[in-house]
Amino acid sequence: MTKVTGPLELIRPDVDRALQRFLDRQRPAFDDPDLIAVMSAAEDFLAGGKRLRPAFCYWGWRAAGGGADPGVFTAAASLELLQASALVHDDVMDSSDLRRGMPSAHRRFEKLHLDAEWSGSALQFGEGAAILLGNLMLIWSGEMWRTSGLPATSLAAAQPVFDHMLTELMSGQYLDLLEQAHGENTFDSALRVALYKSGKYSVEQPLRLGMVLAARSREPWIDRFCAEYGQKVGIAFQLRDDVLGVFGDPVETGKPAGDDLREGKRTMLIARTLAAASKAQAHDVRNLLGDPKLDAEGVARLREVIEDTGALAYCEDMIGRYLRDALDSLQTAGITADAREALAALAVAATARRT
Repeated sequence: MTKVTGPLELIRPDVDRALQRFLDRQRPAFDDPDLIAVMSAAEDFLAGGKRLRPAFCYWGWRAAGGGADPGVFTAAASLELLQASALVHDDVMDSSDLRRGMPSAHRRFEKLHLDAEWSGSALQFGEGAAILLGNLMLIWSGEMWRTSGLPATSLAAAQPVFDHMLTELMSGQYLDLLEQAHGENTFDSALRVALYKSGKYSVEQPLRLGMVLAARSREPWIDRFCAEYGQKVGIAFQLRDDVLGVFGDPVETGKPAGDDLREGKRTMLIARTLAAASKAQAHDVRNLLGDPKLDAEGVARLREVIEDTGALAYCEDMIGRYLRDALDSLQTAGITADAREALAALAVAATARRT
């Protein structure tokens, strides 16, 4: 039987090789014994991940007629460095202990401090080192993008998209902090955070990057398609992430069950729960959400409220509707046939249940 290779699996080997080549070029700058831990942390962190953002970038390239230029894999792989940077910083802000089944970067550096019995605060050292690691990978992302080897005209056309994507991501991180600080949220405010912080830079902007790289200009039809398909998949992707953060299998998510509840994340799922909750249910949510010591019983109670209010079903229905609309938009889009098929499969993969 012939093995079917999906759009993620098809690009992953090339993306992985591009990342490894880039890291190998950086290695001489980290030959100081005290810097080895930084390179090791970066390599371990980049070894994981589904390569979803590079996949949307690559298939955007193909959708707009891009050919067999190996530079596109390097440009697409730079988005993994951007993603890694965002996750390292996100874990510091959320005080997360795990990421991708491993200790988060700040916990890793905290342990290094404790094991060496250095002076000062191990917690502060860990967080400071993680912030620097995240900054380093953000810098690397731009360097890898600029040195991808794609034609200068392609990079020049897409550079404003790349720059805007970074601005949106940082704005989303701030809006997320603001949402937690407010303590209450609406579905619309949570959706705004999700779009800025994840949806746009996970799907819509990587797709736009690839298309503009291939077209060597930002054509109006590209923006229309990225809004019609990319934004809808991005929202559905974030809704799925919200659900997995509460109901997901730790083996799949790489984080403890209910970790989003302990962190008090004000997601679309939580916003819908509070909007539909009774007075008693809302009291339980507000009392338990954000408790770092939340136990299995507390997680079970919050899950019960989320289900009983219909919030879980509501979000599942929204995921389905956004996915259907995105798939419908592919049928009339003026893109290549292979990209149409691949983008349909990517949309399903990005929003699939893994609970």
